[in-house]
Amino acid sequence: MPGLGTFAGVGKEVRRDVLAARDRDPAARGVSELEILATWPGIHALLAYRVAHALKEADVPLLPRLISMLTRALTGIEIHPSARIGQGLFIDHGAGVVIGETVDIGDDVTLYQGVTLGGTGFATGKRHPTVQDNVTIGSGAKLLGPITIGHGAKIGANSVVITDVPPNSTVVGNPGHPVRVDGRRVEGPDADWIHLPDPIAEAIQGLASRIGALERTVGDLSDSEPQSVAEIRPLREVRGPNPAGG
Repeated sequence: MPGLGTFAGVGKEVRRDVLAARDRDPAARGVSELEILATWPGIHALLAYRVAHALKEADVPLLPRLISMLTRALTGIEIHPSARIGQGLFIDHGAGVVIGETVDIGDDVTLYQGVTLGGTGFATGKRHPTVQDNVTIGSGAKLLGPITIGHGAKIGANSVVITDVPPNSTVVGNPGHPVRVDGRRVEGPDADWIHLPDPIAEAIQGLASRIGALERTVGDLSDSEPQSVAEIRPLREVRGPNPAGG
């Protein structure tokens, strides 16, 4: 069975988690640490995880998974007891967050609701992401497979990331691609790869072109004035310092 020292370490980690929530959650301004501990579901999930992880490391059978299942039912956050999570993780809102068995998370990471750190296929061994320190992952983002998210990276909301992410970069889209590295827009001869095709936009553009051609043909046959063809405009560029969102 784990000793008292193990659970003393859990207490220190949980207090760091509480301080992270107070520092990074605007709703926690002026709120006491006790209130955060009592009412923040992300803190509840982390407290349960840290206890379950300590029991798992001590080879206690069954109980760690039972704690994980109960926590998922109560908070909507699923963290596998075998995952490795550093200090100062902040899970904002938390509903729908999934952290898989072989996930490694560094210090001072922020996860918004709906984030999945998951695997692909049925391979054994390391099959989940490694998230380094000071990473922010936006709402609904899916990070899949044994990829590495570099120090200080930001993952935009609803991005799907299946490849490594460079440190200090901003990644958006499906599939996810860097749009900024070290605060600068991606440029150079290889920059075109970030403009990945959008199959839905291409299909709409093709339909619009065909409808325009049909309208012109009908206009020629009926001697009527041709109607103006609908214009497909790209979405405006997202602006702002943090594409993750909460």
